[in-house]
Amino acid sequence: MNKELLEQVRENFLLKEKQLSSYATKSKEGIRLKKETRKDEFRPAFYHDTDRIIHALSYTRYLNKTQVFSFNQNDHVSKRIVHVQLVSKIARTIGRALNLNEDLIEAIALGHDIGHTPIGHVGEKILNEISLRETNTFFSHNIQSVRTYMNLENNQQGINLTIQVLDGIMCHNGEMLNNIYQPKKKTTEEFLNEYEACYTDKETLRKVKPMTLEGCVVRISDIIGYIGRDIEDAINIGVLKREEIPESIQKVLGVTNKEIVNTIIVDIIKNSFNQPYLKMSKEVFQAIKDLKSFNYENIYNKANSQEQIEFYRKGMNQLYEKLLNDIKTENKSSDIFRIYLNQADKNYQKTTSPERIVIDFIAGMTDEYFIHSIHHLKEFSYSKQEH
Repeated sequence: MNKELLEQVRENFLLKEKQLSSYATKSKEGIRLKKETRKDEFRPAFYHDTDRIIHALSYTRYLNKTQVFSFNQNDHVSKRIVHVQLVSKIARTIGRALNLNEDLIEAIALGHDIGHTPIGHVGEKILNEISLRETNTFFSHNIQSVRTYMNLENNQQGINLTIQVLDGIMCHNGEMLNNIYQPKKKTTEEFLNEYEACYTDKETLRKVKPMTLEGCVVRISDIIGYIGRDIEDAINIGVLKREEIPESIQKVLGVTNKEIVNTIIVDIIKNSFNQPYLKMSKEVFQAIKDLKSFNYENIYNKANSQEQIEFYRKGMNQLYEKLLNDIKTENKSSDIFRIYLNQADKNYQKTTSPERIVIDFIAGMTDEYFIHSIHHLKEFSYSKQEH
């Protein structure tokens, strides 16, 4: 491509940015930890990040990772891949209405849950127990997502996403509901300090705020993306009846996923237009809080039986011990060598403890691979029932 054509193509990619809100993050502001020089590159930084995310091997594993219900025979029940796509669409809808950078929003949204363990939040809780016991650090899926892109993808060399995308992923946690979402400006050093602190400081982990308004959009969209869809999934498999949703919530948000999503999106746009923050009305905010509590009591706390949870806990702990021993004894026939460490950058093995390597490996497993792995443990003594 000659120079004149290259410049025209670059300009075409950035046409929309000329009309962006003054509160939007421009693509030229994108910062990478490692400098890159490609004279023929015409994609803006955040647009390019989306390409890197969807072509990463970890993105493919979204297809077989739990959203809420594991190993359900109903093919209409959401997997993690459906959730991130819903979040992306919802966030881009809000972003377009508020004239924000949709390229940045899409990259954050599609990458935000890549650090989720097999078996969803149950698996995350168990791996956090192991991490605290073995390394004295917290395991959190949002921090593992950042770690995956910075350190684990591309055979443990990372894929060098922009700081703005990594920060949005780190701060996406939709479990932390607020009425107002306002970005907190950060330098690269401040982002890295927050990231490191999240391994050892629970308060930092709970309170991190996005550095961009686009990151704030993804954070609220994470809630919008699951709060109604999880109800539809629960109804589909008979865990919940629609009429059980409290009347007070129905009156404000609606009773179907379509109604709930539309109500919240419209409310955010109305209360946030031309503002440096995102805001919801008091009525909608309270209804979302109430619906979250309702979902926990009637869906999430019933998604797995206590027997299933103990099966996963014992399996993950025994798998951890087996893989750790394989590293220490250099058992090259083990999966952790055959499909992970043999392809890994040598510096990763030199600078990473065996305990952390095993945690990284387990976190990246799909549901089926995790179950396959624990069923093939010779020492696994728990009842090998169907899951």
